[in-house]
Amino acid sequence: MDIYEQLRETLDAHPATAPPASSISEILRILFTPEEAAIAARMSFKPKSAAALAEAAGVSETEAEQQLESMADKGVIGCRRKAGNKLYSLSPVIPGVFEVPFMKGERTPMLERLAPLWEEYHHEVMGASFAGNPTPFMRVVAVEASIEARDRIHPYEEVRHLIDGADHLALSNCACRVSAEKCDKPREVCINFNDAALFIEERGFGRRISKEEALAVLDKAEAAGLVHMSNNSADRAGVICNCCPCCCTILRGKTQLNHPHAFEPSRYEARVDGAECIACGLCAEERCPMKAIEIREDAACVSSDNCIGCGLCVTTCPTGAIRLAERESIPLVVATGLELVAKVAQDKGRLEKFMEVLQR
Repeated sequence: MDIYEQLRETLDAHPATAPPASSISEILRILFTPEEAAIAARMSFKPKSAAALAEAAGVSETEAEQQLESMADKGVIGCRRKAGNKLYSLSPVIPGVFEVPFMKGERTPMLERLAPLWEEYHHEVMGASFAGNPTPFMRVVAVEASIEARDRIHPYEEVRHLIDGADHLALSNCACRVSAEKCDKPREVCINFNDAALFIEERGFGRRISKEEALAVLDKAEAAGLVHMSNNSADRAGVICNCCPCCCTILRGKTQLNHPHAFEPSRYEARVDGAECIACGLCAEERCPMKAIEIREDAACVSSDNCIGCGLCVTTCPTGAIRLAERESIPLVVATGLELVAKVAQDKGRLEKFMEVLQR
């Protein structure tokens, strides 16, 4: 079997998936040399030493370390330090192989080749395959200013709590907007947490920021009409993405592909007080990323089925006619990140294969 197909099959074992297509075959050939692909195809999503990976790939430790460092510098595998030693892990296609190379914000000749291929792959198979079946990886986190104090129920639904719980933060460019280039929304708004943040900072894909700076980034994103999204677990955030509906992989799962489980909405939905609404149209025309609001006669009307509970309409309503209220049916947020990955893998029938790759 072709080494790049072996690598794709290994990546496809992850619940994020990597379904077959001519576009992903070309993408892997651009990102990995044959020597790198031969090692990556035998890697695990669990961090391993260069010595262990050299043995698995049948190459010298020196050769393995050289190839692993090259891949880490390109952002196509992960690297972390433990007790002073480097450990390397395979990255899923999303988030990982796609995003990290674009996080510097530049469009190199290699990235110019990759961008249309990723776009093709998203529309052809990846966007639908990454989506939940039914459990999504990602969820909407409402703009904090849009939630009234009496409606605050769980800390993991507050962006400030997510930031406060981080040990290390790094800011990078939104890979989706750098790649797709379909809008002029702010790009340096992707907040990475803890081990991922350390890797991104060390390899030059982003820069370290304080918690105060992170909160300022969220304010900037909200002002620009970007949707806060994070991993669909209640323990610790891995990332806060600030997404637009025209470029971002996760939101486009619904706005373009109409997948019902592309992401989980927040536990809130927008509701309008018709007596207060002046039908200005700001919510419908400028703020709602899902086109869930329309002006009917003399008031705004919200489609509960399409509202994702982001709160962007609330914070700019000039009369305060819109507020977020708890949904009748509360979306699922999985307890921990490990449980989330296991549940998505089980949902998609990949748990056995995923465990095989983890146990390498």
